[in-house]
Amino acid sequence: MSVNNPINKCAAFCLALRFDINEVAKLLSDSTLIRIIKGALLIEDDQSWSVVFAYGAVVHWNVSPEQQIKLHQLLLNHAENPLAAIEEEHFTFALNCPGTRIIEDHIEIESSDPMVIFSLSQGMAQSIKLASFETNAITTINNTNYIPRSLAENGRIKLSRHKIAKIRGQLFLTKSDIILNYDLLDTPDFFWEYPEYETFYSITAKYLEIAPRTQVLSKKLETIHELFEMLADEQKHRHSSILEWIIIWLIAFEIGMMIYDKVF
Repeated sequence: MSVNNPINKCAAFCLALRFDINEVAKLLSDSTLIRIIKGALLIEDDQSWSVVFAYGAVVHWNVSPEQQIKLHQLLLNHAENPLAAIEEEHFTFALNCPGTRIIEDHIEIESSDPMVIFSLSQGMAQSIKLASFETNAITTINNTNYIPRSLAENGRIKLSRHKIAKIRGQLFLTKSDIILNYDLLDTPDFFWEYPEYETFYSITAKYLEIAPRTQVLSKKLETIHELFEMLADEQKHRHSSILEWIIIWLIAFEIGMMIYDKVF
């Protein structure tokens, strides 16, 4: 790399389910150069950029760790459902290169145009949000994989009705959180208005394998849905069994009363 193209650091984080972008923008507007672009916040400071997305992700370009921590604290103060385990990805980058490409987590960028930085950040933010979805789905599947095994070995699920209801609730939350935000993984609306920048987004989206990873996530959601349905069937079966036993005991009681009347 030549002297004209120093290597800088870039990092993407997923911190929460979502941020209140408007509130964060109000707090930063007096002291920082900011732009709100299609619901995202672009923060600029002398060849350093942070791009904050409402869905809980932030991408830093040439921002010091101290400044990153300071911004993260502000974001988390205006966040919904902060993540227990923060997702993060790290890269290096260089500006004013002959072209734009990514090789082994190093990003060569053809200019220092903030809109190019913003476009590249779109793909990186989607990737880190997708990583959060993947972690959530895998954790849920791993924590419940004993359920189908128990059903295969014993013919029934050895859990109380209360425990089954709690697991169903967790499965539903995991599935709904992902499905409600699934459209975040599509091509961002920003590129409908600025198609000339879509190529830069496509470079990161392709390198970070957003499309194939989204398909794999869809399969994991199907697994979660099957577990949810399995537990629902088990609850229905147990409820039906209880009703059947109640009816049997009522009939037995009525027969017993009739016999008692005839005998005595």
